[in-house]
Amino acid sequence: MYARLLAPLLLALPMTSACATIPDIDAGPPPATVVVAFDRETIGPLIVEGVRNRERGEAIEANDPVRIASISKLIMALATLRLVDEGKVNLDADVSDYLGWQVRSPKFPDAKVTLAQLLSHRSGLRDNAGYVIPLGESLQAKLADPEAWYADSPPGEAPFEYANLGSPVVATVLEAATGERYDRIVERTVFAPLDVKACLNWIGCDEDMTSRAVTLYRDTGEVARDEPSDLPPNCTVPVAEGTACDLESYVPGTNASIFSPQGGVRIGMMDLAKIGQALVLENAGPFPRKMMRPAGRRISSNSIPGQEFFCFYGLHVQVIAMKGSDCQDDLFRNGSAWLGHAGEAYGLRSGLWFSENGKQGFAYFTTAVPPRQGAEDEGGFSQREIDLMARAQALLAE
Repeated sequence: MYARLLAPLLLALPMTSACATIPDIDAGPPPATVVVAFDRETIGPLIVEGVRNRERGEAIEANDPVRIASISKLIMALATLRLVDEGKVNLDADVSDYLGWQVRSPKFPDAKVTLAQLLSHRSGLRDNAGYVIPLGESLQAKLADPEAWYADSPPGEAPFEYANLGSPVVATVLEAATGERYDRIVERTVFAPLDVKACLNWIGCDEDMTSRAVTLYRDTGEVARDEPSDLPPNCTVPVAEGTACDLESYVPGTNASIFSPQGGVRIGMMDLAKIGQALVLENAGPFPRKMMRPAGRRISSNSIPGQEFFCFYGLHVQVIAMKGSDCQDDLFRNGSAWLGHAGEAYGLRSGLWFSENGKQGFAYFTTAVPPRQGAEDEGGFSQREIDLMARAQALLAE
């Protein structure tokens, strides 16, 4: 499926420029920000401002690749469902059967863990023990840590709790089931069929893409990620001390955490919008029914009633602004529900969202966003994102 050229409406929209938004030249460029709108047939940039890298001062372009954080999980779900279609994996099978070793919560050794549980954050896994397992360390050892598990309920019955640790498990299961590396699975099942140029942890991105990499900055101006030293030919995967950065010797099905499946996809917003189109189009595969398996509310000792964020969540796809909900998840403020996924990491906020009727969607990121201010600020969209989407909707309305 290929995105068509911009519709006349999108061609008529002015692309905002960095110089038009800087009141004081001494303040420097605005944070790197891109918003792309899409529908079933068209894709077009609405807002493109800032610079890729402050040292070089190159103006950002609409399809420059950026780390999209947790939207990577939605892409993982698509890859998983493609392998379900191929008969390689079963969403409800015990993942131990694929891995060749037992994945069990220490307190519930008889309860199986499934891909459906992992993709919907109902497996009982938590991030208390960390979720980055470098090359040279063991995923199996990480899952043996009791701190990695919710202690009070077995997998499948545990309350929803957003856990990044589930993503390396899913990715490793997909590798074990196919014999392919996770990055190559995603390329074969998602990126290539949609004519998308993207990669995980810069593995497989060509020289042109890496030359256009968006450096992530914190609100203080400090470099957070993807400066030139983070790019090829330097090592781009987490590596344990004393271990060589050698992917050629990596054995698929052992520790796909090295690809950062929870948040490591690098992709431009024009290409991310193609994935949004694929989710909308009826012929794009098994998306609606399978991906919208329900999940309960997350658990958190700091949760504030009425301010939960992940209130409606399926297989790595979220529904926001559901009618009658009191959740802190209304990004668009237009009375409609939207489907997709949010991203947050290294000062970046990102999103891939489309309306429930499939008539409108947005892919966006913005950088140098101030960090959360405490428990009362847990979850929800930043004011920057809310303002950005209001701005984008106003441009479309023109």
